Amino acid sequence: MARVKRGVTSHKRHKRLLKAAEGRRGTRHKLIKPAREALLHAMAYSYVGRKQRKRQMRSLWVLRLNAAARLNGTTYSQLINGLKKAGVALDRKVLADIAVRDAATFTRIAEVARAE
Repeated sequence: MARVKRGVTSHKRHKRLLKAAEGRRGTRHKLIKPAREALLHAMAYSYVGRKQRKRQMRSLWVLRLNAAARLNGTTYSQLINGLKKAGVALDRKVLADIAVRDAATFTRIAEVARAE
């Protein structure tokens, strides 16, 4: 049986790893072990970051809604409660977008919420 040398496979794997580690400083973009460790940390941080982005966006929407609601004489919690009672099924993302882009429409939505 022929002897299997794994140099080609290892070289291909190492090249792929170093290609992914481009832009890092020091030995992290040149040497295999530091590059692998840097990439493992980077992938872990990016996974966590994707979860955190969702939380941060929701808090941004709430912040914008509270500011817009207070301009219309109510608070965020009263606005959301009034919209639920009125049966308005707009989520926070859409409401925040309306508040930023179209103040007149948001004023009408706030009046509907205040009426309940």
